[in-house]
Amino acid sequence: MNRNSNAYTFIFAIIMVVVVGALLAFTSISLSDRQNANVKQEKMQNILYTVGVDSVEQNGAMVPLSRPLAEANFKKYITKQIALNSKGEVVEEGDKAFQVDLAKELNRTVEEQKFPLYEAEVDGAKYYIIPLRGTGLWDAIWGYVSLKDDVNTIKGVVFDHKGETTGLGGEITKAWFQQRFEDEKIFDSSGNLVGVSVVKGYTGGSNKDDNAVDAISGATITGDGVTDMISERLKHYLPYFKNQTDMKVAVK
Repeated sequence: MNRNSNAYTFIFAIIMVVVVGALLAFTSISLSDRQNANVKQEKMQNILYTVGVDSVEQNGAMVPLSRPLAEANFKKYITKQIALNSKGEVVEEGDKAFQVDLAKELNRTVEEQKFPLYEAEVDGAKYYIIPLRGTGLWDAIWGYVSLKDDVNTIKGVVFDHKGETTGLGGEITKAWFQQRFEDEKIFDSSGNLVGVSVVKGYTGGSNKDDNAVDAISGATITGDGVTDMISERLKHYLPYFKNQTDMKVAVK
């Protein structure tokens, strides 16, 4: 075949597309198991971070909680994994509850959604961990919030994002911002669920009973997204918490 002909060029281009496509598909399939394992371990790591487990004992010494160590120690601290329906009824347990994809759930109606909930015990204290997902300035934001056994006081939070601006909305991932939520209350003084608001120009100082924290300068919309995400997600767990007879606080 004439290498200078249009037919030769066309056939060569087709062959290259097929070869490159096959190589990319093979690479994607080969790496998918590892990618899925990384996602699973990161999820476990973030859940444990919210209850203060950021290091574990290994060979007689405390070491940072890496992703593999998070998976190895997950069930040491997480005593229950369940998923609820909108009525607060348990519809999934164990690994099936862990596998609930919140991003996909949000595409369903509230009545069709499943709401994962994790219970943890650390140094004799009980915690409830709730996954969060919402929208920031540019794209999705997500995270986890853990509540102490009064189902009112926040133990810790972890936030992440897909496309927020570095140095502005992207700061929600930083420890100094997430630490502002520690010991904040999600119910107001009347027992109404209000979550925690990220407030621009906050002047409450260290007040942990006003349901508010100071915002990130220049990231108002992302802060509003965090505020809405917390209150919107938490409200779906009220039916379950109301049905628990051992809760220490009244919820409305």
